Amino acid sequence: MRRAANGQTAAVSPRLVTAIETAQEAGDSTLGLFRAERKFELKVDASPVTAADLEAGRIVRRRLAAAFPGERVLGEEEGGDDQAPDRWVVDPIDGTKSFICGVPLFATLLSYEVDQQPVVAVCHFPALGETLCAERGGGAFWNGKECRVSGPRPLAEATVSCGGHRSMVAKGRMAGLLKLAERALSTRTWSDAYGHALVATGRIDGMADPTVNRWDVSAVSLIVREAGGRFMNFLGEDGIFDEALSCPPWMAETLVEAFR
Repeated sequence: MRRAANGQTAAVSPRLVTAIETAQEAGDSTLGLFRAERKFELKVDASPVTAADLEAGRIVRRRLAAAFPGERVLGEEEGGDDQAPDRWVVDPIDGTKSFICGVPLFATLLSYEVDQQPVVAVCHFPALGETLCAERGGGAFWNGKECRVSGPRPLAEATVSCGGHRSMVAKGRMAGLLKLAERALSTRTWSDAYGHALVATGRIDGMADPTVNRWDVSAVSLIVREAGGRFMNFLGEDGIFDEALSCPPWMAETLVEAFR
């Protein structure tokens, strides 16, 4: 599924193949508990964690240790070396609150970083049967077909999504969202990785995430960029920060101006 120089698709690298298989196995393991119960615990940062999060994280680490012995892993549930230049970055369930509520918009995220920049990325939505993946320089793919961000359109025809209202308010971003809501076709709260996946596949035109961790965005940042999009902070600076805006290039100035 990698785009070759002639525009056709070529075989993916062994590392991406392993990442896809690992993310899919880990993500699919969560389905046994999805909509079965609402049990969860609160971590020290007041975010929820379920048995499904923990089991998926163990599967990822076990598979990566077998395939790439000795390589470092940074993850939400079991930590890791956040200073290592080369590492795997994993979020076993991105969207745990959706998972707890029985909403299928949760994902297993997995990326591999070189010099702390993602070069391989997978975003698997087990309850939706959707997998997005990308390799640096090779394009982005959605269930095996190349995907692209949306083409230019008037803001009155555009849709923008965001993270939860509490984080938008806490980070002082709600006023910007309301500016967009006045002019856009619609604003929604398709949050977490799903919002960025919608941007990468051209289904929506912007995603605003006011507070993120590395494991939340390492994979989706590469997928969005390889789909032709921008992944940046609220100042319009490209890269991975503790906040994220993703969009097609034509939408970038509009988003930055709204949140200025």
